[in-house]
Amino acid sequence: MERERRAKHYLMDMDGVIYRGSKMIPGADRFVKRLKKLGRKFLFLTNSSESTPVELQRKLSAMGIEVEAEAFYTSALATAAFLHAQKPQGKAFIIGERGLEDALSEVGYTITEKDPDYVILGQKRNYDSYQFATAIRLINKGVLFIATNPDVTGPFDEGIMPACGSVAALLEKATGRTPYFIGKPNPLIMRKALRTLDVHSTETAIIGDRMDTDIVAGMESGMETILVLTGVTNRENLINYPYRPDFIFNSIADIDP
Repeated sequence: MERERRAKHYLMDMDGVIYRGSKMIPGADRFVKRLKKLGRKFLFLTNSSESTPVELQRKLSAMGIEVEAEAFYTSALATAAFLHAQKPQGKAFIIGERGLEDALSEVGYTITEKDPDYVILGQKRNYDSYQFATAIRLINKGVLFIATNPDVTGPFDEGIMPACGSVAALLEKATGRTPYFIGKPNPLIMRKALRTLDVHSTETAIIGDRMDTDIVAGMESGMETILVLTGVTNRENLINYPYRPDFIFNSIADIDP
């Protein structure tokens, strides 16, 4: 690319950027080591709500990437912060994994299907029909509907799999109610990420594999945007978007921080 790189600090997506499913993308460990050596500030910013920061830390450690648990910010944490600000000590029926459960519990939320204030949909390894039926019943009764992120697909070892946005569409079709999405590209999670790093958007880049979440979020936040082609986006489907990233790399390993 002929354009001059200007960013000093980085927000990085994870699945499709650092790893794909359970396998590290070759060279991702070297990139993170370069950031640490250069003293760059960085934060792993993921729309996944499945895992806690400690679980993500352990996953990267097993791949040879050593970082603190504070280096992770998830859509589950962003959802918990949003709900705490909106209705402290509330109640929620959730469809999700431990990452979402722990995040809500830490802000004092009660997880229940009895008279909840919110129905919260997150990413889950195995969805079941009882949870869908309960969510539909509650939403139809007027319970507020939140989803952790709008990603319709995500990369895994063997290819692409449905993600939270696809399941949200199912519940929306069944209830006629559209959820409020917390994760990227919502400005709420972007502002929180920048405050966490204590950096300004003009000196920060976002590295991601999705045009509709990572790149549009960075663009609308005034960041430098870097698309990598190791996840769900390839050069052929770039024509589907009316905006472009500042830079495109085959892999995070090709980026010089």
